[in-house]
Order: sequence, then structure tokens, then C-alpha cells
Amino acid sequence: MGKKKPSTKTESPSTGKTERINKLKRAFAYNLFYQQGKTTRTACMNDYYLAVSRTVRDRMQHLFINSVEALLDKESKVVCYLSAEFLMGPHLANNLICLGLYDDVAQAADETGLDLQAIIDHEEEPGLGNGGLGRLAACYLDSLATLQVPAIGYGIRYEFGMFDQEIENGWQKEVSDRWLKPGNPWEIRKPDMACDIGFGGYTKNYTDTEGNLRVSWIPARIITGIPYDTPVPGYRVNNINLLRLWSAQAPRSFDFDDFNEGDYFGAVEEKIAAENITKVLYPNDEQFQGK
Repeated sequence: MGKKKPSTKTESPSTGKTERINKLKRAFAYNLFYQQGKTTRTACMNDYYLAVSRTVRDRMQHLFINSVEALLDKESKVVCYLSAEFLMGPHLANNLICLGLYDDVAQAADETGLDLQAIIDHEEEPGLGNGGLGRLAACYLDSLATLQVPAIGYGIRYEFGMFDQEIENGWQKEVSDRWLKPGNPWEIRKPDMACDIGFGGYTKNYTDTEGNLRVSWIPARIITGIPYDTPVPGYRVNNINLLRLWSAQAPRSFDFDDFNEGDYFGAVEEKIAAENITKVLYPNDEQFQGK
């Protein structure tokens, strides 16, 4: 019985690109409709930005999961980089270039009646860094991903970053940097990986059952750290590394008894005190609270 001859039919480059463009357009429409609850008739520029970004992030997730699986299979070591700042810059354009998707997404946007550059320009600068320290940390993560070295960046998810500058009557006025207001489509909240962290307190000496002198730490308060994961792609490689930023929350953010007694501020006092830790990058340290 003769073997069936393998098919010699190949997909033309134009057919392959057309299919890629159509998949991007379908994914964009899906995210716009199901994530934003909008259509092209009702959407605003921020809706378009979120939909396009989620379309790109979905493609990054496949690479990220594959990177994690390969890491687990090989039992590889991971570089962990801790920094108070990560000046990553806007994500959309960088991710499109690293993944080699820029031209395809630009064409898909154009065929949908959108201007990709206008969508890119809409993205807020993440308020996670100030200068050289933050940019150096970001360069390390980018380079490690491109070199396909497994790495995780650990930092703080500042709710208001540094500050925005306004000029009134020739003088600078500092206002809060609300960079998270439009939404951050690149991060994934991981409440299942939350950690309790002690602050302040005192140490206590004691002798264990074997007669050894020991010291235990009694923290003054406990803060819950919630991680937010952002993928960091390498340039034209299949490796995706991770930036994990932590947000502070109170273990008990609402006191029902205080609220029922009319102490509305006291009911959320723990919440305010905890969340202040990750509000801004560099708080004014002239006061004790800022220190």
C-alpha cells in the first residue's frame, strides 16, 4: 500500500499576513466589547487604548506561561532584582516592538478606522520611578529578558507616583500623578499571593527549652502586601520576565463596630494608615510621618 504524498501546498506570505491581521481585529473587537462594554460607535480613546493593550497582553501571556513552564521543568535559578523605582516608560509601543507586532497592529488598527500612534500617545507614563535609579532597574529587566535570563523585579506599586507639574502665575504647583486613573491593562492582581508584613514594634529576649538565649520580634502592626504582576518581554525572543509590584493594604480595612457607633473615620483608620505606605514614590520627609 503506497504512502500518501505529502501536500506541497504552502501558505503565501500575503495570505498569512491577512489571517494575522484578521485575528488581531477580532481580538480587538472582543476586548472592546466584553472588557469595555463598548463598540466602535460608543468607545472613546481610552477604551481603544485598553482594548488594543489587552489584545497585545493576551499574546504576551502565552509566551509568559511558556517561560514559566520551561523554568519549572529545568529547575533554573532566577535573578531577583529589588529596587525602590522601576522607570519602565509607556508599555504599548515597547511591547509591540519587542514582540514584532507593530506593523500588524498598526494595519489592524487602520482597517478598523483607528490611528495606532494616537492610541500609543494616549498611554499614561507609569509613576513608578524618577530618574537614573529607576531607569537602570528597567534596563536590567529589559536586558535580562532579551538575554533569556529568568528574572523578577520586585518593587512598590505607587498609587500616585511622583507628581504632575502645573504652572500657575509663573510658579510650579505640584498635583497628584493619577497615572492609574485610566486603568492599567498590563498588570494582573494576585490576591492569592498576598503576604503579611510586620512594621515597627520591639524585640523580646527569651530562653528556649534547651537553654539557649533567643530574640523574638513583636511587630507593632501588620500590613498585607498585594502583588501586581506585569510581563516584561525581551526583544524578538520568546522569553518573558516579570515585574512584581506590591501594594499595601490593611488586614482589616473596615471596622464595623466603629462605623455603627458613628466613628466613621475610626472605621477606616487602619485602611488609611496602611495604604499611605504605597501612595507616593518619595513623600515629604520633613515630618515624622513622612520618614
